[in-house]
Order: sequence, then C-alpha cells, then structure tokens
Amino acid sequence: MVTTISPDRLAELIDGDEEFALVDTRPAESYEAWRVPGARHFQFGPEEDLEENGQLEDLREVVGDADRVIAICAKGLSSGNLATQLESATDEFDAQAVDGGMKGWSGVYDRASIDVDDGLTVVQVQRRAKGCLGYVVGCERTGEAVVVDPTADGDEFAVAAEEAGLSIEGVIDTHVHADHASGGRELADDLGVPYYLGERATERDVEVEFTPLERNEVLAVGDREVKALAAPGHTSEMINLLVDDRALLTADTLHVDSTGRTELEFSADEGEEGAEMLYETLHRTILAEPESVVVLPGHVTVTESGEFAHGSPGEPITTTIRDARTEIDLLDLEREAFVERMADAGEKPANYEEIIDRNRGALEIAPEERVELEMGPNNCSA
Repeated sequence: MVTTISPDRLAELIDGDEEFALVDTRPAESYEAWRVPGARHFQFGPEEDLEENGQLEDLREVVGDADRVIAICAKGLSSGNLATQLESATDEFDAQAVDGGMKGWSGVYDRASIDVDDGLTVVQVQRRAKGCLGYVVGCERTGEAVVVDPTADGDEFAVAAEEAGLSIEGVIDTHVHADHASGGRELADDLGVPYYLGERATERDVEVEFTPLERNEVLAVGDREVKALAAPGHTSEMINLLVDDRALLTADTLHVDSTGRTELEFSADEGEEGAEMLYETLHRTILAEPESVVVLPGHVTVTESGEFAHGSPGEPITTTIRDARTEIDLLDLEREAFVERMADAGEKPANYEEIIDRNRGALEIAPEERVELEMGPNNCSA
C-alpha cells in the first residue's frame, strides 16, 4: 500500500533542508500551467506500468541522485500508482504520494503577522497555491476583530484569530471575487456576526444577505477604525479598507507589483469602463493617501513554477504607497495608455463566470466541486 504525505507536510519539506525529488505525473499542459515549486515532470497514468517501455530508467533520469521520491498528480490517483509501483520495482527509493494531489495542495495556508501599529493586530492569511491573501484585523486591547476576504476555508481564519487572542465580530468581502470561492457569508453565519459588502453590491444582483458598507463609512473594531473607501475598477462595487490611517487593504485594486485587471466584470468593452474607473480610483483615492501607509493586497501572483512572484510564503506580502508609486510602472501611465494596457491583461482565471455566480449566491456548488472549480493560479493581476 502506498505511503502518503499531507500537502501541509509537503510544504514543510519544500521550506526545509531535506532532499527529495518531487515528481509531477500530470499531462505536460497541466504541469506547464501550474505546479508545485521544484516539481519535475514525469507523465504517468493511473493504469500505466512503470516497468514497461523502459519507464523506470526514464524516471531514474528525472529524479537524479535523490533517494526519496514524492509523487503528485491532480487528485492522488496516478501519483499513487507511480509510488506503489516504484516501491515494488526497486528498493533504491523511498517513494510516497501527496494525499489529494494538486487538489490538496490548493488548500495549504500560511500566516504572517504584519507590524503596522502598537495595539493593532493584523494577520495575513495566505493561500499558498493560489496567492489569495485574506486578513484578520483586530484591536489588542479589546480583543475584537474583523475578517477580510476569507476563502471558503473559513476555519483557517477562525484559527488565525483564535491564536492571536481575538474574537471575530464581523466579516467583510471587499468585492464579488472571480478567482476563488468566498467563505465570507458562511463564516459570518457560523459565528453569528454581520457579513459586509460595499453598498454597490446590490447593483450586481448579489443574492446572499449582507450589510452594506456605505462610502466612507467607519466600522469600530474595538479602539481601531476601519473605513470603507469606494474603489471601483476591478469591479464596480469594490471597496478598500483604511485601518487607522496606517494600513490600506487594497484587495484587487492594487497589488505589490501591479494593479487588478478590469475586464472580468466589464467584459463587453474589454475592460475599458473598469479601466477608466480604476485609473480614477488609483490616482484620486489610493495614491492620495500618505506615502507611509502600508498597502495590504488581496493577492500575490503565483508563477507557473509555483513560486510567489513577490516575497515568500509565511512572510508578509506588503508594500507602501511610496513604494507602489515609484516601483509599479502601470501607475506612471497616462490615462489613455493605462486604459489600453488594461485590455491586454492575459489569461482569465479558470471558471471565473461560475465562481462569480457562486459568490453572488446565484449558483449552488457542492464543496467538492468548488475545489475543482477554483483550482489553478488566481490570474487577477493586470
């Protein structure tokens, strides 16, 4: 029987110093599109025989001098077959398979504490495979907190709050997400606390119950203040959240190295309407904040090779207004050039239309189907 390891244990091995060969058995196009960092490709099916057609020798070439081989595939089937056959064919390798494959890998999380201000707790919850960044924002004195942009794995945010000694008093989604299933409404229901969206979410036919946050409305979180800023562009109802004039949760308005794309909602004109909105938001709202304000984005780009394009898992993914202004080329463009650039944002997130409908409450998706629907990188940056 094949020995398996959990996706979380795989993450520990990748972050540590242990030597092993990670072998991805999926088809080449799947491997090239999105994979675990350091994975080597060796296509192998759930019914294939390792000792036929010289495949064992081919595998030896792929793994090189490694004594430990860990196999991964989409769901754990073909990788389990490879690990089982490798164990029986030779005693030169310690072979294992990743439980749940890439589907399991998609649920690995890291947490990073962000130093913004004395008495203010900010925990960044990072979904490693997709680059989703959510937050727990709390007041140390009173222990009250809000959760911002939780994924469907709401327990990750509940645990992050508990470990920080905080009690969740509200849940906020900055917008109707297009790349992943939100866990905002479900987490709020589980905890019996309000669920917030920007007031313009009513114009997107959101069918789940929510409390609207009006433009410039301030939520008290203990002694701290969370102010809702209207920030249309990526979506029409987008809000950003200014915390004590010290930190700005920018969601998919502004990332550490780019801006959010604009054509997912505004597809009829290739994002031009959204790009016009985003340009105004960036230059009249976001960049008007003091240069020292810490920018806390909603995503970090995950490259095809599975690496964070900026920073590393478990480390804070942040920038400042000053650094964004000087380091992000898109922010130097004049309006017309910016709008033109937004029309070429690259490949869209997988299944984004169904994910939007699910997050609006217009489409029921079973949990097991949800994971497959949102697998892959986020593709929310322009």
